[in-house]
Amino acid sequence: MQLWVGLGNPGPQYAMHRHNVGFMACDVIAELHGFGPVQKKFQGWLQEGRVGGEKVLLLKPATFMNESGRSVGEALRFYKLEPDALTVFHDELDLAPFKVKVKRGGGTAGHNGLRSIDQHLGPDFRRVRIGIGHPGHKERVTGHVLGNYAKAEIDDLTDMLAAISAEADWLAKGDDARFMSDVALRQQD
Repeated sequence: MQLWVGLGNPGPQYAMHRHNVGFMACDVIAELHGFGPVQKKFQGWLQEGRVGGEKVLLLKPATFMNESGRSVGEALRFYKLEPDALTVFHDELDLAPFKVKVKRGGGTAGHNGLRSIDQHLGPDFRRVRIGIGHPGHKERVTGHVLGNYAKAEIDDLTDMLAAISAEADWLAKGDDARFMSDVALRQQD
């Protein structure tokens, strides 16, 4: 069993923020792979389903980004899972918009959701880094991250989320390289 967590902030006013792209990824995966109904658990929203042959729990913490680790830690402890069963989908300033990279472990690069999970569980979990690009100046980062996707970006966002969901079987199987490669190929079409 694996726990896949999408990072974001709860509430309709945040729904289209770049910072909520982790929530968006979980929603599309749940829809495409026919996950069960949403349950309120672990200070968040949980759905159960299968990706490929693997049982996957999708969790969207409702704790706000800065406290994501509380929700994630609760779920891992309940299911007696180790951090290596955890995959976190999150926005990444240091990647070009709509690029998708996977890595295991590492720093938090100032991301408060990752920092919270790291504080609760340590750094040894898999991250699906979803590029949102850097606005160019440090002073503009907060507005960029907490800003909505522009209308001109919606098609690229939709294509990227569809590619992540369509290739999620590779993530479930632990083939991160194939996942990244196939997501990139789908986005070229």
